[in-house]
Amino acid sequence: MHTLPRRLLIVMILWGGTIHAAEPELIEVRKIWDQATHSAFTDLIRFKGKWLCCFREATTHASRDGKIRIIESADGNKWVSVGHVVEKETDLRDPKLSIDPKGRLVLIMGASRHRGDTYVTRSPRVSFSADSHAWTVPRKLLAEDHWLWRITWHEGIAYSVSKLGEGRDPRRGMLYKSSDCIDWEYITEFRLPDNTWNASETTLRFMPDGEMIALTRPEWIGRSQPPYTEWSWTRVPHRMGGPNFIRLPNGQLWAGARLYLPGGSKTGLIKMTPTSYEPVLQLPSGGDTSYPGMVWHEGILWMSYYSSHEGKTSIYLARIRLPPIAR
Repeated sequence: MHTLPRRLLIVMILWGGTIHAAEPELIEVRKIWDQATHSAFTDLIRFKGKWLCCFREATTHASRDGKIRIIESADGNKWVSVGHVVEKETDLRDPKLSIDPKGRLVLIMGASRHRGDTYVTRSPRVSFSADSHAWTVPRKLLAEDHWLWRITWHEGIAYSVSKLGEGRDPRRGMLYKSSDCIDWEYITEFRLPDNTWNASETTLRFMPDGEMIALTRPEWIGRSQPPYTEWSWTRVPHRMGGPNFIRLPNGQLWAGARLYLPGGSKTGLIKMTPTSYEPVLQLPSGGDTSYPGMVWHEGILWMSYYSSHEGKTSIYLARIRLPPIAR
């Protein structure tokens, strides 16, 4: 566990030769799971008064034996395994949690099939749970080669972007919606301003007026008004991996993602607007790292992520105090 002082009056961090005041305060970071050889690709949620964190367990980052582990905690300190989602001869990876209008947990994930050493195909999977312990058999979604990456709910409807194109450049990002997370309706395809279709991992959030904001790998922020078929895009000066972001009750946007720095990759916290993206804090991390889950709870940002900076690729949990709106 890494514990930092509760009050940091002024902290300065060097970002590519430019110095910025680092307003967020890193209260604590602790390792919460390292039982598998390689644990990665996290998400975090509050459910029925407890914390849930999901992630992939496997031999390596790219191995074909991925299974999904769900762990639970009452206080964020002590964690126990409560769920395990497996599909025979299938690599499950990059799980994301949400809660549907019926109060069920929804677990969305990618599933890749191989024949020996040869990649065959992939498609998304969904599994449901009423209690975080018992999960339905993973159900296949959409057509082959799709990968619904994260679900965001808005007015009872689930929205998600599928990244299409395994091992190819460019990849293609397609926006879908669903009322039940099983049948998905196509909305539009993201066309980026650099005249490519190269949209990949995407997190969606909604503004109070219904505007949809997309944070899209490798380096884009998009925005769109209903019915979300027309998009404007801003290219940000920082590449990202595993992007996530949330909107706080005070209106601030904060993101978490992999930062590609001269000294290597780090998991970082990013101050964000619908048209800007400014890294402000590096978490204890390095090597194979990122894919954060983010939850705002009782005035503190809780952030799960994975990292290999201590040797074994493990799951970490950070608590961060964020600055108030400047007056």
